[in-house]
Amino acid sequence: MKLPFDPDKQPTSPRRAAAHALAINAAAVATLAARIDDQFDRAVDMILSQPGRTAVSGMGKSGLVARKISATLASLGTPSLFVHSADAAHGDLGMITRGDCAILISASGETQEVLGLIPYLNRLEIPIIAISGNSRSTLAKRADIALDASIEREACLHNLAPTTSTIVAMAMGDALAIALCEARGFRASDFAEYHPGGKLGKRLKTRVRDAMHKIDLPLCEPDTPLKAMLPIMSEGRLGLVLVMAGQQLQGIVTDGDLRRGLERSEEMSGLAARDIMTVDPLTIGPDATLYDADLEMHAAKVTALVVADPHMKVLGVIQIHD
Repeated sequence: MKLPFDPDKQPTSPRRAAAHALAINAAAVATLAARIDDQFDRAVDMILSQPGRTAVSGMGKSGLVARKISATLASLGTPSLFVHSADAAHGDLGMITRGDCAILISASGETQEVLGLIPYLNRLEIPIIAISGNSRSTLAKRADIALDASIEREACLHNLAPTTSTIVAMAMGDALAIALCEARGFRASDFAEYHPGGKLGKRLKTRVRDAMHKIDLPLCEPDTPLKAMLPIMSEGRLGLVLVMAGQQLQGIVTDGDLRRGLERSEEMSGLAARDIMTVDPLTIGPDATLYDADLEMHAAKVTALVVADPHMKVLGVIQIHD
């Protein structure tokens, strides 16, 4: 992990300390891409091959990381549960059953509570994936697969508190969850089933027709003079005007089109809508989701789409913040 500064040189202010920590964390996470190797592929295949759930366990900060990884796995289509390593020895082992897979997390690889799970898992023939910062540790050696989450140092100024090590372990777990998501063919519609609440769930479930602007749309004709078009844009409060020839959409004039048109022309009085409009504006169907609309707008770097039916009849306008 090559850093653009001496990691052992103490920063001289709180702001520099924060930047110091972020740079160390970022550099450490950047090294993980090179560790996506055959071992990682085996870990993905192992989880996919097990009919049960993926139990994720750890202690202390690694326990918090384990809880987050388990939640991410579950939300992306891999059934998972979190088992606290200390509680496991007091009855929670019963949460793990034959057919499951286990991910054990320990920065040192020598955490006794985590190692204590191994005999039980072995008796049930449950495969073990280790995420550890020490490839020579007991955990790494006794696991079926060991994923390398090693770091050069913690972001903690004293190189003591688990900071970078937890970030790296979590990033490795996220990478595993994303790889499994891809392998399972997990779709946005599947994600919506698991996230019915909150803003994200709403955008995955809500159809464009139910959120679009459809009343008193700002409309003009191609020959409408620019001076007459400006009040239409202002009153419409959408930052755009739809240029129509009868029922047929000809183009769109946005705030950006207006600025670019004025920059190209020295004389405003002779301009009409057709002179500055974007021809064949991007459209979306009314049955698409708000999530679909978001993707299209971000990809095209626009803030609005025209909602149209298959015959290109204009039904409304959807904006990126709707």
